[in-house]
Amino acid sequence: MRRVLLAALLLSAPAAADSAPQSAPLPVPRSPGTPYAAKSLPDRIVLTAAADPARGMAVAFRTDRAQATAEAEIAVAVDGPTLERQARRVTGTTRPIDSANGPANYHQLRFTGLQPGQVYAYRVKGSAGWSEWLQFRTAADRFRPFRFLYLGDTQNGILTYAARVIRQGLAAGQIALTVHAGDLVAQRDDLDHDDEWGEWTQAGGYNYAQVPQLPATGNHEYVDVALPDGRESRRLGPYWPLQFALPGNGVAPVKATTYFVDYQGVRFVVLDGTAALDLGALDAQTQWLDATLAASKARWNVVLFHQPIFTCARPQDTEELKAAWKPVFDRRRVDLVLQGHDHCYSRLTAEAGRDAGRAARAGGATQGPVYLVSVTGSKMYGLNDRARTQPDRTAEATELYQIVDVEADRLKFRTYTASGRIYDGFDLERGADGRNRLREIAEPLPPVRTCTGATGPDGGACVARGK
Repeated sequence: MRRVLLAALLLSAPAAADSAPQSAPLPVPRSPGTPYAAKSLPDRIVLTAAADPARGMAVAFRTDRAQATAEAEIAVAVDGPTLERQARRVTGTTRPIDSANGPANYHQLRFTGLQPGQVYAYRVKGSAGWSEWLQFRTAADRFRPFRFLYLGDTQNGILTYAARVIRQGLAAGQIALTVHAGDLVAQRDDLDHDDEWGEWTQAGGYNYAQVPQLPATGNHEYVDVALPDGRESRRLGPYWPLQFALPGNGVAPVKATTYFVDYQGVRFVVLDGTAALDLGALDAQTQWLDATLAASKARWNVVLFHQPIFTCARPQDTEELKAAWKPVFDRRRVDLVLQGHDHCYSRLTAEAGRDAGRAARAGGATQGPVYLVSVTGSKMYGLNDRARTQPDRTAEATELYQIVDVEADRLKFRTYTASGRIYDGFDLERGADGRNRLREIAEPLPPVRTCTGATGPDGGACVARGK
């Protein structure tokens, strides 16, 4: 925003004959080797789930401008190299973009009429030919146990640092979905925007093309703009609606960024905290959230958004979201609230604090929504004062990924560090009364990771700056 406003002031100021020459704006950093120009074969292939992923999936991908149409082939997977024999052609929509890496076309297609629990292979077309065959499995049309991966902000150092964390999480195996809690990219001054999206898709690689991705927008998916009256505002960045073919079943005016997906007994509800806080979309989302959860017939309900209600780094909690959304989470018995934004780790089970929560559980109390905050990339914030006593478990200066195993009467939540060491975990167990009880895992956990003065938890400099 500062860069936009400065440029506007420089353009509107009258030139003075004796004024010093204006310095050129600083160049936006680029990825080494500039590897992200669109080519004649498809890249940035990202699979997303339909609202009913038992019967539909969608894919977005990029090509050079010579491929002017969105084309794919899809077939029920067979065990020999004859996928083309029964493949059917699917077409979709194409939108152009001009970027620092040159012109490109983004394409989106929707695979409909699929059968539940079936393995499909698909490929997408570029001007020089087809991509490799990629495979996905549709969801079952009823409850089935599955595993999903939860990632906080990748945002900074995407390929340099976050990629190893993402790949470590995917290496856990049998990941059915990946959910992203916003700020997938920085989309500010850290790196050219197109390079950032190139790094993001490269970090996930073919896994993002075979495992459905459920992303939430963060504030960095938006770009800052100056309104005609001089006020600051935001608009959704150009890459989000190109890179993700989302279900489109959210609420106006944020249908591009809000949606829900029902996957094998879990309803995932995705909200847009930035639009709620900055663009007047709080009330509409709150009403839609309540109605969407009220209509849920899922065994488990998981809500995903960016700005955390209970912060682990910032001076104050996000009071507007807390006042509007927390009562809905409580009333509708949401199980997990997955968030990002704070660039630290927090698992919070009681607003009154960890000691109060543990005492309540020891007395047989049931568990309401569990609030999680996590971070995957290299940008880190220091813990605030509340984080020392309110959350059950915290970390700073630590890259993390989370594996969630969904069972009929239990959610097994495990947090791992970048090197694959378990850092936190709990089970939410569903009782005969329909209420949850939280059980801490029995295995020993490492000490809480925090900076000590200028020294970080790994012995080097503390990279967690104050917020």
